[in-house]
Amino acid sequence: MIRVYNKKEIDGIRAACQIVGKALNYLGTLIVPGVTTRKLDRLLETFIRDHGAVPAFKGIKGDAPVPFPASGCFSIDEVVVHGIPSKEELQDGQIIGVDVGTILDGYYGDAARTFPVGEVNFEKQRLMQTAEDSFWKGMEYAKPGNHLSDISHHIQKMVEGRGYSVVRALVGHGIGRKLHEEPSIPNFGAPGMGPKLKNGMALAVEPMINVGRYEVKILPDGWTIVTADKKPSAHYENTIVITDENGPEVLTLVEL
Repeated sequence: MIRVYNKKEIDGIRAACQIVGKALNYLGTLIVPGVTTRKLDRLLETFIRDHGAVPAFKGIKGDAPVPFPASGCFSIDEVVVHGIPSKEELQDGQIIGVDVGTILDGYYGDAARTFPVGEVNFEKQRLMQTAEDSFWKGMEYAKPGNHLSDISHHIQKMVEGRGYSVVRALVGHGIGRKLHEEPSIPNFGAPGMGPKLKNGMALAVEPMINVGRYEVKILPDGWTIVTADKKPSAHYENTIVITDENGPEVLTLVEL
């Protein structure tokens, strides 16, 4: 069942999401060559807890043999999502996808950004920009009365129009009282399909796009997902709430 949230509930989701947005802005100032993702994760957890929330990802159970061990996902270059922090230092020219989730008073927020590490080449810059641009293209169709796949279709159209591929094995999701709720939100597909959008739907929309092919594989740790051809990937995500014909409210976007 797809939940439709009332104003009070949306206020709760928004509060959790604002911490996510602030945390991503904070991490963006810390990502430089030489820093380790393990250090970034420690600082992230402290930031989240200092703001009265709890990391949503830490200890979450999936299909992996062990629960996720960190507060954030740090995915470098060909890692699409779910990268586990380590003591390895970031290198100039890499890109890193950072995915953050919080729980505040029983409500969830979730968002991701892909950041450059130092100076990155034109191809990686364009990849990151396309991931973000495709999210905003999808938002043009995130209005009551449209179908869920209208968002998906226009994300895919932009991404493939720029010569990149859309990951098929991973999708966005509903969010609110749980981290992952219905509906699933692919970043591809024909328009006019799936449920109609209604005021009060809370959705985590997250284009994941690759320089090369769309196929991915899971590493032996059961969490880390990489591009099958080892080419770079970028991830851009926000939690939104469907409001009215003027467009959605993007809950995890916080001004610097």
